[in-house]
Amino acid sequence: MAAMLQSVRVSSASFHLPDPSKVPVSSVCALPVIRSGEAQVWIRFMKLGGLERSLPKRLRHRLKILPQQLQSQAVVWLLLEILSEMPHELLLFEALREGLEEEMDRDPRVCVMGEDVGHYGGSYKVTKGLAEKFGDLRVLDTPIAENSFTGMAVGAAMTGLRPIVEGMNMGFLLLAFNQISDNCGMLHYTSGGQFTIPTVIRGPGGVGRQLGAEHSQRLESYFQSIPGIQMVACSTPYNAKGLMKAAIRSENPVVLFEHVLLYNLKERIPDEEYVLSLEEAEMVRPGEHVTILTYSRMRYHVMQAAKTLVNKGYDPEVIDIRSLKPFDLYTIGNSVKKTHRVLIVEECMRTGGIGASLTAAINENFHDYLDAPIVCLSSQDVPTPYAGTLEEWTVVQPAQIVAAVEQLCQ
Repeated sequence: MAAMLQSVRVSSASFHLPDPSKVPVSSVCALPVIRSGEAQVWIRFMKLGGLERSLPKRLRHRLKILPQQLQSQAVVWLLLEILSEMPHELLLFEALREGLEEEMDRDPRVCVMGEDVGHYGGSYKVTKGLAEKFGDLRVLDTPIAENSFTGMAVGAAMTGLRPIVEGMNMGFLLLAFNQISDNCGMLHYTSGGQFTIPTVIRGPGGVGRQLGAEHSQRLESYFQSIPGIQMVACSTPYNAKGLMKAAIRSENPVVLFEHVLLYNLKERIPDEEYVLSLEEAEMVRPGEHVTILTYSRMRYHVMQAAKTLVNKGYDPEVIDIRSLKPFDLYTIGNSVKKTHRVLIVEECMRTGGIGASLTAAINENFHDYLDAPIVCLSSQDVPTPYAGTLEEWTVVQPAQIVAAVEQLCQ
């Protein structure tokens, strides 16, 4: 059924829906993708299968009162309207691409540059098909020279463009640290406000599966101390698209962290446009006993641990902080005031990591609400081993999260 609906969506997604009362029946019957009898069958399947729950209220009401027999034009237009507003499933890398493509359609100043981002489509296919649509100047393949094309992006932003820099791997962007720090982060200040640098710096990072030490780096802690930049980390297709669009529209330079193991996550996301805030955390699971703060891939380790914790009688509150700089202390603070216990779970290094900064912020602002010391679970301060078993041992696992919560709640 879902495949059937998706096949119709492809044909009707860009179809303008006129007023059915003003369209001749002959025109409706001539539609090549839907026949009235098929439309009636699909709508009944929707009602039986519960698919109408994902529709807006007004369309659910129309399905509820739908008579058994409708004129052909009415049933076809109703189905087309339903299809135009149903959520669609995307992998995370496809959601990033959809957000990027929508912004490039909306604003001709948006452009992309990086290694193999053009006709190859990027190392993880986030930019696939964009060069053919927008041309080689707006989707610019660059030499293997991160410092050069990142500096070029800063210059482009100073002249009014809105560039997106893709690092083939976030570890490679260490070669452009000077451009990101001294240029992206500081030029608005050092120019006395004459320039803004609306630049997005994005790419895959994190511990993959046996990618070796150099390709398994977590650079959040490297960039968090740079004045003038914002940092966000996506964790689902929904927030990946929303954060991508928000980052492109921001007047500040934004570093968007994408985890290499999350690109193939699939989720239903709305058809209508949405943009998320770059400074808001997401409440993943409300709870009462302990606040668990996490982001990126560790969100899924935490949720796996949460199932075990619930079976053991604990009620954890899980927050995906998403905004790594600045922290959403409003959401975090309200949770701390409720649970009085905090566990931070991150893939970043323990020394000088996001968890360390978050611990300091909570202690400074909400110390009086804590009934126990903050616990922070982080990756070990070692280069990520290539061997799979050793690699797993360097990263926080669900069993460690369960044990930490049990100790906190004693």
